[in-house]
Amino acid sequence: IMLHSTLALSLLLIAVSSNLAMAIKKEKRAPQTLSRGWGDEITWVQTYEEGLYQAKKSNKPLMVIHHLEDCQYCQALKKAFAENEEIQELAQNNFVMLNLMHETTDKNLSPDGQYVPRIMFVDPSLTVRADITGRYSNRLYTYEPQDIPFLIENMKKALRLIQTEL
Repeated sequence: IMLHSTLALSLLLIAVSSNLAMAIKKEKRAPQTLSRGWGDEITWVQTYEEGLYQAKKSNKPLMVIHHLEDCQYCQALKKAFAENEEIQELAQNNFVMLNLMHETTDKNLSPDGQYVPRIMFVDPSLTVRADITGRYSNRLYTYEPQDIPFLIENMKKALRLIQTEL
């Protein structure tokens, strides 16, 4: 009986310590609540105002993703966006990134309506680039998972416009 309880106790200690180690490991990485699944390696700003400030300060374009949790199109796009290495790298290194689940007061961010998903670019001079559009004429700023290469092109276009215009 003594051996049995010692064994049980040591198993319990092993279980507790491995759970503790996992908890510590998890805590090390700052919880990335602002990414909301769009890319945990990306540094996200919290508000549109902060995004504008960072864009101006860093001379990088701001990319604004409007989405909703219960929107299947948003979820599908989010998955494709998060899984694409080129997008993740561009976003992390060359853009100020913001994803929003509510509308801003800036009407320039919804030139053709408040639908989701909707992705808009704002250049460092704080001009909303309504000229950077997706493939659909009825919803100019929406993208579907298969449009990821097109979105990458638009990200590169947003970067080129800064170099040529500012």
